[in-house]
Amino acid sequence: MSANKPVPQVQSFLDRDTETWSYVVYDRAGGTAAVIDAVLNYDAASGHTTTEGAEEILTFLRAQNLTVAWILETHAHADHLSAAPFIRDQVGGKIAIGDHIRQVQTIFRDVFNLEKEFLVDGSQFDHLFRDGDTFNIGELQAQVIYSPGHTPADMAWLIGDALFVGDTLFMPDVGSARCDFPGGDAVQLYRSVQKLLALPEDTRMFMCHDYPPNGEREHRCETSVGAQKRSNIHLHEGVSEAQFVEMRSARDATLGMPRLIIPSIQVNIRAGQMPPAEDNGTVYLKVPINKL
Repeated sequence: MSANKPVPQVQSFLDRDTETWSYVVYDRAGGTAAVIDAVLNYDAASGHTTTEGAEEILTFLRAQNLTVAWILETHAHADHLSAAPFIRDQVGGKIAIGDHIRQVQTIFRDVFNLEKEFLVDGSQFDHLFRDGDTFNIGELQAQVIYSPGHTPADMAWLIGDALFVGDTLFMPDVGSARCDFPGGDAVQLYRSVQKLLALPEDTRMFMCHDYPPNGEREHRCETSVGAQKRSNIHLHEGVSEAQFVEMRSARDATLGMPRLIIPSIQVNIRAGQMPPAEDNGTVYLKVPINKL
């Protein structure tokens, strides 16, 4: 990239329990950063939360003397709780997600029969981005790419030459994200991926998850647009929309619900905040029976 367009520096963090990648993207040491898809550790058996993973991110931010401008979510995750509020409380920054989060909030407000005070206007987040918006992370310029299909609210973040794809594509030997959650759509995912694969082939592509096939390799977080076009097992060049939809629909029919979907969605549609405490001062998460 030219001197006028600095190369984004990317530090990755793997939460092994949920196989989730989180990132710090920054312009330079002592400069400005964004945190993407931070994970709050959650023990489903006890209902306890801890912040070990988020503390690793904070340690890195402080070691590099970084100012956090943004805490970005690619979507309302169904497999882990967000640590965005914890990060913001410790180092500042604005929590942001795509503006279609309102649709996801509306769907799951009804699924969980949430309190009447729960608003479906996205106001729990500090900022809602729209498709095509641009913003800065210090000296870096970022662009928002609407990429629905996995959920109605997925966004990909293109920061310089680095693309953070959320749950759209996985590593080439893993394929693509499921589309059978409420509001998901395999046709939309196919079309979203085509937008992403139209970027220059040397665009670095960073995953939100990695599920090494049969445990035969280490977890990886980075590939490229070109590698995906050539080798993605579900969406390489030449795969038609009809072929993908048939494959994705058949595959999704065999999948169980993610282990942490019930607590994750209730928290993540609130920008990572817990539901309000009840009259005994305790926070509770609901389990809808025979609903999902």
